[in-house]
Amino acid sequence: MSAAQAVEAVFRIESARIIASVARVVRDVGIAEEIAQDALVAALEQWPRTGVPDRPGAWLMTTAKHRAIDLVRRKETYARKLAEVGRSLEDVPPPAEPADPQDIDDDLLRLIFTSCHPVLATEARIALTLRLMGGLTTQEIARAFLTSEATVAQRIVRAKRALAKAGVPFEVPYGADREARLSSVLEVIYLVFNEGYAATAGDDLVRPALCEDALRLARVLAALMPEEPEVHGLAALLEFQASRIATRTGPAGEPVLLADQNRARWNRMLIHRGARALGRAGNGPYSVQAAIAGCHAAAVRYEDTDWPRIATLYGRLVQLVPSPVVELNRAVAVSMAEGPEAALPLVDALAAEPALRAYHLLPSVRGDLLERLGRTEEARAEFERAAALTRNAQERTLLLARAARL
Repeated sequence: MSAAQAVEAVFRIESARIIASVARVVRDVGIAEEIAQDALVAALEQWPRTGVPDRPGAWLMTTAKHRAIDLVRRKETYARKLAEVGRSLEDVPPPAEPADPQDIDDDLLRLIFTSCHPVLATEARIALTLRLMGGLTTQEIARAFLTSEATVAQRIVRAKRALAKAGVPFEVPYGADREARLSSVLEVIYLVFNEGYAATAGDDLVRPALCEDALRLARVLAALMPEEPEVHGLAALLEFQASRIATRTGPAGEPVLLADQNRARWNRMLIHRGARALGRAGNGPYSVQAAIAGCHAAAVRYEDTDWPRIATLYGRLVQLVPSPVVELNRAVAVSMAEGPEAALPLVDALAAEPALRAYHLLPSVRGDLLERLGRTEEARAEFERAAALTRNAQERTLLLARAARL
C-alpha cells in the first residue's frame, strides 16, 4: 500500500472522530471539517517522504489541533471564535496520548445527532452524514445516489450553513427531543441502506458499498447507545438484510427472487450478528422488521419459512407504523401463509391509495397473486404495468420476462 493509499484509508476510518473531537470545541461542523481536511492534506504531503507514522490516527488528530491553531492566527473573520479554539486546543492533552475513549464516543454521538438534525431536509441529512460520519467524498456520494457532484456539494454546503444559522447545538438531546432526533438518525441510516439494497433507479439493483456504509453507521450507533432497543433493532435488521446481498443478483446483475436464492451463500457471520443484536432489540418498528428478517434467515429452505409468524409480525408492524407499503408487504405474507385468494382482496383494497399510484411493487405483487390463481392474462398485464413504472433497469427486465412467460 502506498503512502497516499494509507492516508486515504486511515482518514476514512478516523475522519469522523477527528471532526467530532474538533467540533466539540468549535461547535461548528463546517469549521471542524475544514480543520480535518487540513490534516489530511498535511499527511498527503509528508507521509510519502517520511513514511506512515506508527499511530497514523493520532498523528492526524495532533495535526488537526495544530491546523486549528494556525487558522486562529490566519483567519481574521473567525478570529474571536477560533481564538477560543486555539486556546482550548492548546489546553487539550496531546491526542497522541490516549484520550478518554468515552469522550470520543460522546463526540461521535454528538456529530451524528447534529448531522441528522430535523432542521435539514432528508437529502441534506443523508449527504452530511455520509460525508462526516462515513468519510465519503462528494464524488462518492454523488455516484451512490446517481446525482451530480455539484448537487451534492451544494447540499453539504447549505446543510452546514443551515446548522450554523439555526444555531444547532453540538450536543446529544435528551427527553422527547432526543427521541425525535434518534428517530431521524435511524431513518437516515435506514434510507442509506435501502438505497444500496434496492436501488430506486439506474442500471444496478444493488450497491453493496452503500449498504456497507449504512451497516457500519448502525454498528457505531449501537455501540454508542447500548441502552436504546430500537438502535439494536435497526442494527439487527441491517445485519440480516446484508447477509443476503451476495445472492440477490445473478452473474449479469439480474435480480434473484428470495425463493430462488442460494441460501448456502448467505453470510452466516452477519446472520449471527443479527441474531445477537435482535436479542437486545425491543418492540419498535425496526425491531419488528428485524424479527421478520430473522425468520427468513432462520429458514434453511424457502419452504421452511415460517410465513404465519411473518404475517403476524407484519400485522404488528401495521399497528406501529400504518402505511400502504407495510399493508402490501403484509398481503404478501398472508398470501404465503393462507394462499393467494386470501391476499388478493387485501391488495385490491390498496389500489386506490394515492401513495401507491406510481409504486411498481403494487402491480408486481398483484401479478404474482393472479399468476398463482391461474388468471394469466390479468397477471401479464400487471407485470407489464409494473415494468413501466419501475426506474430500475434490472427490475424492469425481470418483470418483462415474467410477463413474457405467461
